[in-house]
Amino acid sequence: MNKILVTGGAGNVGGALARKLVENRNYEVIIADDLSTGSKSKLPSNTYKNWKFVHCDVNSYKEISELMLVNHFDFVFHYAAVVGVKRTQENPIAVLNDIDGIRNVLQLSKNSSVKRVFFSSSSEVYGEPVELPQHEQTTPLNSRVPYAVVKNVGESFFRSYEKVFGLPYTIFRFFNTYGPNQSMDFVISKFLDAALRGDDITIYGDGSQTRTFCYVDDNVNACMKIFEENHALNDVINIGGAKEYKIIDVAKTIINISGSSSKIIHLPPLSEGDMTRRMPDNTKMLKILNKELISLEDGIKRMIDHPDFKM
Repeated sequence: MNKILVTGGAGNVGGALARKLVENRNYEVIIADDLSTGSKSKLPSNTYKNWKFVHCDVNSYKEISELMLVNHFDFVFHYAAVVGVKRTQENPIAVLNDIDGIRNVLQLSKNSSVKRVFFSSSSEVYGEPVELPQHEQTTPLNSRVPYAVVKNVGESFFRSYEKVFGLPYTIFRFFNTYGPNQSMDFVISKFLDAALRGDDITIYGDGSQTRTFCYVDDNVNACMKIFEENHALNDVINIGGAKEYKIIDVAKTIINISGSSSKIIHLPPLSEGDMTRRMPDNTKMLKILNKELISLEDGIKRMIDHPDFKM
């Protein structure tokens, strides 16, 4: 039986991963989260008996060491982080503190039974695009936003621990993953929540900035195949959709699908952190997943129909 640690496992993507992992009875899953942004409602069902939750601040060496030294983990998914454009801008010190968590997890992993560590990085490492689509080997390091800096530093830690200590890793660069358990400070859930309430949908700037979107099931299925089939060893892989949408068109699509009467209201642009374009080269992901991704329109409909999506 493989023993697996998922940090940040009470969040949107971490929780979805944990719920998928426990479906395999050969996995014993321990979920660590300090619940600062996560929620126990995102944890696996109690019908599964091969998991447990531990309230733990990964950035505290004392707390995470007590957990990792007692348990002999085979694999670690390090997903714990402060996330969300607005939240990360308003809490830059908390974001920078996540470097401690990265270091803690790696230091404890290389001294234990851990065979491989998986890291949730971000499209933010690309900063303002210098080429499109954004390829895993191109990281311009042109963003000074703390969240982007921390993810870049984190990636360097993982590469360095493999080079010096031989600790295997995989870095996932997530591009706008959305789903029914996402908190309301992310674009799809925020817009859809407002639309279903009939409230105004607020957009920063003119809405011409573009993003791609990946439904959480595609994200998790890709990451699970990478884990179980041993892909992307000591490598970086983009996890995301490759179809660009203007943010204003996303709002219009959500209004149309939901049949909402919401109006679109424009706010002043954010001073930093709201990059003009995002579009990954997801060739490696598609080859591994070997299926078409869920469309934005279908994903929105799935969220509306999902019992876990709460207004």
